[in-house]
Amino acid sequence: MNLEQELTERGFVNQTSADLSEILSGEKRTIYLGVDPTADSIHAGNFVIFMLLRHLAAAGHTIILLAGGGTGRIGDPKPDVERTLVEPEEINRRVGKLQIQAAKLLDVPDLKIVDNYEWLGQLNLLDFLRDIGKHFTVGELIKKEAIANRLASDVGLSYTEFAYPILQGYDFLELYRQHGCNVQVGGSDQWGNIIAGVDLIRRKEQTTAYAMTVPLVIDKSTGKKFGKSEGNAVWLDAEKTSPYEFYQFWLNTSDENVTDYLKLFTFVSLEEISRIEKEHQSDPGARTAQKRLAVEVTSLVHGADAAAASTEVSVVLFGGGVEGLSSSARELLLKTAPTYQVGVGDSLVDVLVASGLADSKREAKTFVTGGAVSVSEQKVVDQEVVLTPEYFVDGVSILRRGKKQLCVLTLK
Repeated sequence: MNLEQELTERGFVNQTSADLSEILSGEKRTIYLGVDPTADSIHAGNFVIFMLLRHLAAAGHTIILLAGGGTGRIGDPKPDVERTLVEPEEINRRVGKLQIQAAKLLDVPDLKIVDNYEWLGQLNLLDFLRDIGKHFTVGELIKKEAIANRLASDVGLSYTEFAYPILQGYDFLELYRQHGCNVQVGGSDQWGNIIAGVDLIRRKEQTTAYAMTVPLVIDKSTGKKFGKSEGNAVWLDAEKTSPYEFYQFWLNTSDENVTDYLKLFTFVSLEEISRIEKEHQSDPGARTAQKRLAVEVTSLVHGADAAAASTEVSVVLFGGGVEGLSSSARELLLKTAPTYQVGVGDSLVDVLVASGLADSKREAKTFVTGGAVSVSEQKVVDQEVVLTPEYFVDGVSILRRGKKQLCVLTLK
């Protein structure tokens, strides 16, 4: 299977300015992605574009990551609100973090990372308007989706954001001149801005450049997209979304989405994904596909050790015991789950109340006698039980009330 077929079958292709085979077959291209510092981390919504770049790099194409230290001072127009201008110091901090994170995610030995402030910050306004601005008409600009949406809203549009497509187009021209870059990729919402650069290169350099966008990733079960604007951002920065929370996000993928996500967010072969899909369909309750997805994506973003520890902790929290936990999984468990420190001889009823698993001693006794309580996977029905060392493994035990309520107990 060639690269064009692979990318199409995996679902990476949304819009292209020419036939995909013309863009990707034959000579190896220099391809760039621009990322503005609207935050200091990449999130799951735009991770799909980084996966596309990894496929392109593996096929021998050269990758440039552009951090928008310059365009970030302006801001790409949002659909319904003017962006708040960010202080330059904060933009520089975000750019630094994004560059480090993106380099790790892409894992490309010859990756080029640039900051468009290097050239945008040096522009002379009159020269820029004369040499670049004259190639853009107001009629063309107001037809671009982001600008058209804002002009149709009650918010209006400042010249600052109106000029954004011109700056992004100039970025493409500058990268063509400096590095021979002739392909830009981005999300589908960037199509208008990317085409601005394609047109500018054609007019200024009398040559062909190309545009390619990926579809927005949509949760079919909710109709919502991944992303900050939807209020459901899952960050790739471990300080914003812990590796365990990240793992759980993918583990909780709905059946409607899991095959699509395996294609987009992992390097599992399409043949293997087909096999996983059939296995999942024969026994959806086993969640085979979701488990594979969670391990693969967490390994890509946070490393194999974090994925393995998250898997171990997930097993414990959803019904398993603490026997055989690795040291990293044990540490993660204590960070992830509610914990309570106890001593040998403490009353189980008292611990249920103190840990928050019961509101009162009377309620705790009812839970115990009703068979709803277990310690270290052993059901307890005697309300007089006290904690003994036998309930603990390396000083750790799991106290459960019902199927979903639990607390990790640690010995003093």
